[in-house]
Amino acid sequence: MIKFTLDNSTRIHFGQGQVAQLANEISGDHKVLFLYGGGSIKRNGIYDQVMTHIGHVQPMEFAGVQPNPKYEHLLDAVAVCKQQKINLILAVGGGSVIDAAKFIAAAACYEGEPWDLFTGKARVENSLDIGSLLTLPATGSESNGGTVITRGRDKLSLVDDKLRPKFAILDPSFSLSLPAKQVANGVIDAFVHVLEQYVTQELETKHPIANKVQDRFAEGLLITLIEEGMVAKNHPQDINARTNIMWAANQALNGLIGAGVQHDWSTHLIGHELTALYDIDHACTLSIILPAVWKARKSEKSIKLIQYAERVWGVNDCTIDEKLDAAIHKTEEFFVEMGLPIRLSDVGLGENIVDEVVAQLHEHGMTALGEDRSIDLEKSREILRLALH
Repeated sequence: MIKFTLDNSTRIHFGQGQVAQLANEISGDHKVLFLYGGGSIKRNGIYDQVMTHIGHVQPMEFAGVQPNPKYEHLLDAVAVCKQQKINLILAVGGGSVIDAAKFIAAAACYEGEPWDLFTGKARVENSLDIGSLLTLPATGSESNGGTVITRGRDKLSLVDDKLRPKFAILDPSFSLSLPAKQVANGVIDAFVHVLEQYVTQELETKHPIANKVQDRFAEGLLITLIEEGMVAKNHPQDINARTNIMWAANQALNGLIGAGVQHDWSTHLIGHELTALYDIDHACTLSIILPAVWKARKSEKSIKLIQYAERVWGVNDCTIDEKLDAAIHKTEEFFVEMGLPIRLSDVGLGENIVDEVVAQLHEHGMTALGEDRSIDLEKSREILRLALH
């Protein structure tokens, strides 16, 4: 196990009715920007519930945050924060809204070009406080310091603990009104978050299964997401399934299972380029690229893929090669059962996009990906070709 420091300071209020905690978290000293997306929270009643508990501070509202939040749109919210001397952003929505809040919180405290924070030209020195109320479990953004923002053809990430929300309210009933596609996307997003931290090589000790505690945590999350994802698909109003999915998605990327282990993230970084270039849902890029990464790196990841096949999918009475193949095929079958694509051809893309994606990876400095940094541009090209059909 690699040495680590773990500090997750987000205060989590979990369970039905916890929206009432807003009254305790937000005081008369706060000048609040109430940030949300396209307006579904007004149709499903969440907006009214929030206003019941924060109306006393007369928040400023900023609506219209899009999936894969757009840089130019968010600059308007940055201006509002500066003009109105906002000191708390309340993000009500899924990962995109919470990611937007993190960008706004950092940019409002930075006097230069905010994109510098994403390109590495500047670092986050200060941030406005952030509170989150989750409506779409998927990214874990409600209690981590990561954000991903899109500017034109560029989709870049920023991770800084100063951007970690001060509090997060997770009420599983708030996810019951989600469309089936968003539920499935959220489950797969969380599922791949776990795999990016689990199916990796141990580089320092050269012992690929030294992290027993994190491995068992990760396997429990994976099994839960498989089982409850299917329940949520077939029984959309099952609150127990939604409860387990919401908590699993949070635990997938709050720092716990990633402590002391190597991280991959090549699937995400290649997937970000597909979203930026072709406007494909983030989760769909993951379901397309992950199997191709494993096919390209089967030998390097063999021990963990075998462990994954045995412990998560129950594949035991067969050869090593059959277990390796089963690890990939069982995962693909799960993605398909949840309604997501597993090939670029499934979303209408073909061979002609490979060079463009590789060029974008080069442009963004993504030339040494994976836990061992062995995925160069040619390996990324191979992965994209394996993902075609």
